[in-house]
Amino acid sequence: QAQLVQSGGGLVHTGGSLRLSCAPSGGTSGSFAMSWFRQAPGKEREFVAGISWSGGSISYEDSVKGRFTISRDNDKNTVYLQMSSLRPEDTAVYYCATSFTVGNFYRRPGEYLYWGQGTQVTVSS
Repeated sequence: QAQLVQSGGGLVHTGGSLRLSCAPSGGTSGSFAMSWFRQAPGKEREFVAGISWSGGSISYEDSVKGRFTISRDNDKNTVYLQMSSLRPEDTAVYYCATSFTVGNFYRRPGEYLYWGQGTQVTVSS
């Protein structure tokens, strides 16, 4: 069964940086629209950033604009989320998601079929 494998994350101080990676496992190849979401304790899962299959369309949640960068390396079938100027309110479990379709990404979690295992990001003040 196709699935996504995440790496990166961890604990940083306020103002620090981290990079998350997400790639399909199971020999799945190709370029697909993908989004990053995050979920803090007691809160709903929220959209963070999305990228189309070609990388030509990108969008961010307002609070991360100018601090986070989503990108992709289609040769490696990998999507990245570079996070800079991290704040304590960025603390959450981060998930990547895809439906293995071409085209644009989705902002609603319910639109996606496949999810990464989740990665904890903790920003200390």
